[in-house]
Order: sequence, then structure tokens, then C-alpha cells
Amino acid sequence: MKSARIISTGVLAFLLGAFAPSYAQQDQHEQQAKPEKQDQQAKPEKQQQAAKPAKQEQHQQQAKGQQQQQKQQQQQAKAANQHEQQEAKGQQEQQQKQQQQAKAANQHEQQQAKGQQEQQQKQQHAQQQQNQNRQQQQQHQQQANRSSQQHPHPAEQQAAWQGHRAHNWQSEHRDWQQRGGYHGYRIPDDRYRGHFGRDHWFRIYSYPVVVVGGFPRFQYDGFWFSIIDPWPESWSDDWYDNDDVYIVYTDGGYYLYDQRYPGDRIAITVYLN
Repeated sequence: MKSARIISTGVLAFLLGAFAPSYAQQDQHEQQAKPEKQDQQAKPEKQQQAAKPAKQEQHQQQAKGQQQQQKQQQQQAKAANQHEQQEAKGQQEQQQKQQQQAKAANQHEQQQAKGQQEQQQKQQHAQQQQNQNRQQQQQHQQQANRSSQQHPHPAEQQAAWQGHRAHNWQSEHRDWQQRGGYHGYRIPDDRYRGHFGRDHWFRIYSYPVVVVGGFPRFQYDGFWFSIIDPWPESWSDDWYDNDDVYIVYTDGGYYLYDQRYPGDRIAITVYLN
């Protein structure tokens, strides 16, 4: 029995020696596997923590992209609005320009029509004035003819006219510049425009005629005119009775013209009385 007890004790010790290393090895494996399991459990948390900033950054980038897109759309809308405003302004300016051009054209047409109307009125007035002058001259001429038939010209007047006929008029006559300038009475402009000039002709013996200082002097339109220049020898003997004459202020003085001889002129002086 003692031997059997010793054997049992030995077997037990053997078994304990055999199982102790394997148990220790198993325990070591369990301890090593536990941190790995803990690492495996902590890894998703770390991945989630690492993925969270990336997701936030992605959201921020998306938000930033949306803001930029909205800003770009706003800029495009603003540019389109400015373009429309510029087009509207250009159309308005074009319309104003067309209106101004139309207004200017209308004013020009009105001025032309007004000028034509004034010209027609002037022509009508001039024609009426000529007709009145012609009628007056015809009346004066008729009166002069009747007067000359009833009362022949005095010998003194005939002598004065004939005594101042030139022998060589080109060398005998002198204009007002050669005479040192005109110093007689000057006819007012309104009276001159209404009764003098080549459109206002008359016949001398339709009006009063006198002889002063040996020179013939005749009256016309309230003024007296003295002939101080010899009359051309080429003129007819009775030009002062039958020819149409007119008075013109030119080259610094007054001159008498005969319509039958428009190339010649006689210097005359104007007297108020």
C-alpha cells in the first residue's frame, strides 16, 4: 500500500508537471489575445474619430463650393442686369437722339417755310411798291406833259441844261473821290430804301426844276438834287424830259443814272430844302 501511494503521488506530480506548462502557455495566449482584442475593439473607434474630420472637411468643401456657385450666379445675374440696363439706356439715348433730330428737322423746315413766306412777302411788297411808283411816275409824267404843252420850259432852264452838256465826258466828269469826298446832306436809310435805288426810277420834269448858280436843280421825294457834273454828249438832247432816271448812293456819294445809258453816272448833291 505504501508503494501504491508513492506511485499515485508520482503520477499526480507527473500530471501536474505536464499540465502546468500547457496551462501557463494557454494563459499567456489568453493574455496576448486580450490586448489584440482590445486593439481590434479600439480600431473602429479610432477610424471613426479619423473619419470624422475628413467628413467635416468634405461638408465644408461642399458648403464652400455651394457658396462660390451662389456667388458666381449672383455675379452673372448682376452682369446680366447691368447689360440690360445699358441696353435700355442705349435705346433711350437713341430715342432721344432721334427725337432731337426730328425736332431739328422740323425747326429747319419751319424756318425754311418762314423764310420762303418772308421772301414772298418781300417780293409782293416790292412789286406793289414798283406798281405804285410806276403809277405815280405815270401821273407825274402826264402832268408834266400837260404842263410842258401849256407852259414851255423857261429859256433859263433850257440854257442851264444845254450849257452843261460835255464835249468829252470821259475827260470832263469827276467822281466824288476826285472831288475830295461828298460833303452834302445824307438821306436817311429808311427813306433811301423806300424811294431810291435802281428800282425807284422817275422823270426829272415830273417834279419842280429850278436853276441855282447856273446849275439845274430838281426836287424829288422832298429833297433837292443839284447836278454838278456835265452830262455825257452821247445822251439825247431831251433826256431830262423823257428818260427814266434813278439815284444811287455808291462809292461814297450820290449819283444820277439814266436807264438808257446805265454805264454812265452824274455826280449830284443832296439838299434838304
